[in-house]
Amino acid sequence: MSKNKHLSYIEISKKNLIYNIKQFRAVLGKKTKISAVVKANAYGYGDKEVVKILAPYADYFQVNSVEECERVRVMTKKPILILGYVGKNDLMRAIKLNCIISAFDLAHLLTINIQAQKLGIRVKVHIAVDSYLGREGFMPDDLIKIIPELKKFKNIKIDGVYAHFANIEDSINFSHAQKQIDSYEKVLKVFKENGFGGLKTHISATSGILAYEKWKGIHSIARLGIGLYGMWPSVELEKMWKKKISLKFALRYVTHVAQIKNLPAGHSIGYGLTYITKKPTTIAVVPQGYADGLTRSLSNNGIVLIRGIRAPILGRISMNMLVVDISHIKGVKTEDEVVIMGSQKSEVITPEELAKNMGTINYEVTTHLSPLFPRVIL
Repeated sequence: MSKNKHLSYIEISKKNLIYNIKQFRAVLGKKTKISAVVKANAYGYGDKEVVKILAPYADYFQVNSVEECERVRVMTKKPILILGYVGKNDLMRAIKLNCIISAFDLAHLLTINIQAQKLGIRVKVHIAVDSYLGREGFMPDDLIKIIPELKKFKNIKIDGVYAHFANIEDSINFSHAQKQIDSYEKVLKVFKENGFGGLKTHISATSGILAYEKWKGIHSIARLGIGLYGMWPSVELEKMWKKKISLKFALRYVTHVAQIKNLPAGHSIGYGLTYITKKPTTIAVVPQGYADGLTRSLSNNGIVLIRGIRAPILGRISMNMLVVDISHIKGVKTEDEVVIMGSQKSEVITPEELAKNMGTINYEVTTHLSPLFPRVIL
């Protein structure tokens, strides 16, 4: 077993996280502030650990909920954006935490104003605009009609106006992205005409930074998520940018062999009898399963690394255990290191490889990782 005292854990590379944020700082230039996205437990990395590492480098942190904001606020005094919906019962907590709250519609604004009034506080709010995303936020035409009225909210400071891209990672066709940009800029123009000066503006996540913002400093904030963690938002953007910047995956998902045994030919493995050995097979029992972040779609379809060699998963993945074939790996012992994601010796299992086998995207692979794992900063 490794020097780490835990059986299973997530290793986080401080060096690689800092490297990645600096890569995007160079792409954005000095004008645009970086909001490091640490929602969903920092994409599975561990929010407290990531905030601790990046506090000197990020200008803002972005979360989805009040609960996440409470965790992050312990680690930093930097401004925190809550871009998820904050319900009436959570608004007091969010305001007391000095968070910047996202407002989805007029009724939401009214509720925020009432709750802030009770506390005698003027709370910063960012207005969400639904510019052809078809999700949260004001419809542009509805928002434009009420912009002059927004000054009447005595306990709200309209600090920013933002939108989300829907398909900008598709580098072949920019038409929908341009439609979104035009709609968003129309709203910003009306805000300016009505005396709202110095508004923070943001529309770009990682894909928008690479496909739209680039070195232009178009908006005051960019929301850096997937790229921060060393993953690309799409194959197209990776191809476009890989000669200009590099990203370093900053995580290793590690466990250790629980048992080794020899099975005869014709022996079933796991629930549902989905794998029957064709010959005498040496197996290792690995103490990880779908409760830990490995979906059942990896049953008979995934691999792990042991001693720097790929070991295929045999049979169905269960809640907390899986089985791998180690017949071809010499000298494996109980409590040898197993790497489920990341590198071991010269081999690597990327989140993209796992995503392909799981039938999903790299975002989902890392965010599935159990928050119960200890996070170890290297």
